[in-house]
Amino acid sequence: MRLISYHEHGSPDVLRVEDVPAPAPGPGRLLLRTEAVGVNFVETQLRGDTAPFPSPLPGRPGGDVVGRVEALGPDTDGPVPGTRVVAFGVPAAYADQVVVEAERALVVPEDIDAATATALGSSGQTAWSVLDAARIAEGDTVLVHAAAGAVGHLVTQLAKLRGAGRVIGTVGSPAKADLVRAHGADEVVDYRQPGWADEVRRLTGGRGVDVVLDSVEGAVFKDGLKLLRPYGRLVYYGFAGSGGKVAQVAMTELFGLTYVVGVSLDAWTKADPARVAEARAELVRLVAAGALRVAVHTTLPLTRAAEAHRVIESRSQLGRVVLVP
Repeated sequence: MRLISYHEHGSPDVLRVEDVPAPAPGPGRLLLRTEAVGVNFVETQLRGDTAPFPSPLPGRPGGDVVGRVEALGPDTDGPVPGTRVVAFGVPAAYADQVVVEAERALVVPEDIDAATATALGSSGQTAWSVLDAARIAEGDTVLVHAAAGAVGHLVTQLAKLRGAGRVIGTVGSPAKADLVRAHGADEVVDYRQPGWADEVRRLTGGRGVDVVLDSVEGAVFKDGLKLLRPYGRLVYYGFAGSGGKVAQVAMTELFGLTYVVGVSLDAWTKADPARVAEARAELVRLVAAGALRVAVHTTLPLTRAAEAHRVIESRSQLGRVVLVP
């Protein structure tokens, strides 16, 4: 079978197609025949060795995989062969066949296309966990960073569904503004422009916002803290703009009744399994009903994985970038 890997860190050109034996599922795991792979920003950071954590070699990019169950490992309870599922956090995901943990697999209805279904993996579940942590109250003003991204455009819609009165989306380029508005934002601000935080203050009449949902980090993190009203909440769930350097915040910067929480998808899935099962079922229902709309920027052949990484690193994507075998 074909597998995408890299044996050195560097540009997207280090990605290579390899012919390898098909994997065999162990206990608690499923073997899937791949239909689509959702590519995430963190995989480009690991390949380029710019993530704020180790990136060992050789590398086999992970991701969200939609596919059909071909086999169950020994002593595994899971969907029967032929069932269509999506799984998140799949190691060696850019491949014709993948092995996934059964507990990370979610059954996908046949009427949801494969590219859209990739959003039911890490991006959709991360978005849901972020909104759980934000505890949005009816009428809150919410600032969503990177609102055109694979997670951001879902977060924006879910904030509205949770009762936000006003959502301000930030983008990295003016070309993304229309998509962000089309997915629920009331206003859009370019966070790469000097004075973007002052623009948010102007839009809110100087009052600031109740909630900041931050997947960018870097310089915008501290600006976001300063935009919070008393008892405001900042939910931190990514570091796309950190450049490999994690923001440093003094405890005194949290004075003013400010709440900061970091969200990890793995922690969320383990904290309350019953609630997670309900959330996953609701995600599927919302996507199937069209109440939560998934933007797919491009779908590329598996062999063009380097191009997929270039799209993401160019910051030009509008929603999901997907690979297909």
